[in-house]
Amino acid sequence: MATDSGRLRVVDGEDSAATAPQQLTIDELGRETGMTVRTIRSHQARELLPPPEVRDRVGYYGPEHVARLKLIQELQAEGFNLRGIKRLLAATGGPAQQLLDVGEAVRAPFAAEVPQVFTGKELVERFGADGSGKLLAQAERLGTLVPLGGDRYEAPVPSLLDVAEEVVSNGVSLDAALAVTAKVSERCESIGRAFVDLYLDEVWKPFVEAGYPEERWPEVMRSIEGLRPVAAQVVSAAFGLTMTSAVDTAFGKEVARMTKAKVKDPG
Repeated sequence: MATDSGRLRVVDGEDSAATAPQQLTIDELGRETGMTVRTIRSHQARELLPPPEVRDRVGYYGPEHVARLKLIQELQAEGFNLRGIKRLLAATGGPAQQLLDVGEAVRAPFAAEVPQVFTGKELVERFGADGSGKLLAQAERLGTLVPLGGDRYEAPVPSLLDVAEEVVSNGVSLDAALAVTAKVSERCESIGRAFVDLYLDEVWKPFVEAGYPEERWPEVMRSIEGLRPVAAQVVSAAFGLTMTSAVDTAFGKEVARMTKAKVKDPG
């Protein structure tokens, strides 16, 4: 029979040992989580870690203790101090792991591309002599290239370089292509903010105001995970429509101008 002993739960050793899942001493818990015994005891003193079960005067820790310590480590890596972690756990009723899952979801790369590394020489070979100096610095400012030192550059989204190369091969100067990329980046930043604000106002804020109800976590996660593909579909469809209109308008004027020129000069 278990009795409550304040911070420690004293359990009959024989009965508990037969039914308990993974049970660790504090030393074993330290090895499992990479924490020192002193740190674990400190977390217990701060009431960040539930008390262990005690059998024959020895405290035993289970999977929930391992999970809690790893959660604390992850939250600290996110920049939370121990006081903040305690407030977070208290304010959300304990779903801090779900908050970490949300953080991972929003930081997940939009594109599944693998960054590639190029040397300055390779970039010059792809884009000509203009691929260095001023234009290379411009590409760095846009985030298209990230300097790694030693004349090496990382392309976070290599397909952007492929597109730039194709555009240049079709007669557009690299300078002009980068200028358009800068304009597109500005528009994309505005579009991204609009979609994020929409999600925050319509989904996240009402969820927070409701007190993070446990049963709605799956719904919220589906919503944020679906935000990116939905945004991409909307942008793609809208761009297709506006691009068609822009091409029709611009080249329609050019055709009309050419037609008028031929009428005036039939010979």
